[in-house]
Amino acid sequence: MRKPIGWSTIIIAALVAVSAALVWRRDGTDGVLDILTHDLSLFSGILPRVLAGCLLGAFISEILPHEKVSRSLGPKSGLKGLLIGAAFGAILPGGPFTAYPVASALLAVGADFGATIAMVVSWTLIGYGRAVAWEIPIMGTDFTLWRILISLPLPVLAGALGRFVYVRLYPKPLAKDDEN
Repeated sequence: MRKPIGWSTIIIAALVAVSAALVWRRDGTDGVLDILTHDLSLFSGILPRVLAGCLLGAFISEILPHEKVSRSLGPKSGLKGLLIGAAFGAILPGGPFTAYPVASALLAVGADFGATIAMVVSWTLIGYGRAVAWEIPIMGTDFTLWRILISLPLPVLAGALGRFVYVRLYPKPLAKDDEN
């Protein structure tokens, strides 16, 4: 279970307090209130997406069959699991409010770190939605296709490295059935 307030939250809160004090010193109360008003507006626009992404992740973790996910994306899925994770990440639509809750749900239902890392790296590097909506119109088809082609092995390599490191950092104790 995650702690609600960890070191990163404390550091960010301290940076916010120092920044707010500096803005107050330079611009007074009006400057601080302008920033707070703008940020509350931004937060109210983001909140529904965060909620939808979290709900999506929760529902996916309840809907997906654990046994099939573990077999297809689990620690024993080998290269096939890394390729499935990478392919899924490449076609996964949406932004981080979709991708990360889905990745978390996959971990919860039996995917291993390697396949999930492959999915997230693929979504980040290859994601078709951003390529079609942004990259092709701005950078052109040739650039986009070459960038995708060159990026194709990276999610699988990252997943393989993630799997390799994870099993060494967090080895599972042998079950009584495995000892014989």
